Amino acid sequence: MPLIYVPAQGAPRQLFVLLHDDASSPEQLGQLAQSLKQAFPQSMVVLPYAPLRSADTAYHWFQQTGLTEENYVERVKTALPGLVALIQRLQRQYLLEGEHTALVGFGQGATIALEAVHEQLDLAGRVLAFSGCYARLPDMAPPATTLHFLHGEDDPVVPVEFMRETHEHLAELQGDATLDVASKVGHELHDALVRQAIYRLQTCVPLRSWKAALGELRNDPDAPDLSDLDPPSRTLH
Repeated sequence: MPLIYVPAQGAPRQLFVLLHDDASSPEQLGQLAQSLKQAFPQSMVVLPYAPLRSADTAYHWFQQTGLTEENYVERVKTALPGLVALIQRLQRQYLLEGEHTALVGFGQGATIALEAVHEQLDLAGRVLAFSGCYARLPDMAPPATTLHFLHGEDDPVVPVEFMRETHEHLAELQGDATLDVASKVGHELHDALVRQAIYRLQTCVPLRSWKAALGELRNDPDAPDLSDLDPPSRTLH
């Protein structure tokens, strides 16, 4: 059973699903869960256990034995149906939709979150990917999801240059993605990245909303010229 936090009063208005790293457990994300609850008091925060267990506190999203570069993508895909079903069940139960849902992952949990919004395109409006990347670069950007990549400059597991290439690839696909890099930070859930993630959630206008608003303004003859402005979701820090 996942760990579940609900608002002290009233029905939840947002759903956060937090996905831990490989060989870990939801307790790894306890401080992150508390930060999200404090920033979004009307949110529901859910921390599922990965489906495979090798020790008391070591859970895995997919089978690690015999894992190779050739079978990695297929192994990742095996974790998606169960997770998607859990999220959809919670959405139905609490009358929430994808636009009210954010998937938050660290390390391999970030990979699962990113791949899940391609498995089910209306699953979540946001993904916060801490120190993690796609299993394989996508051929299309998720049309209904804003992707926030949060990374340490000195990450030895997933090099930051790969994340910059990922961000550029998504931009070429007309995707909605941001990349924030913390200097002197490795493969960790650093406080600076957590604060930036909350800032992104509170301030970042989804690119699809920006384009819709820009289209309306362009049809207004009295509106100012906004053609030179950058969409806020394309900012690279």
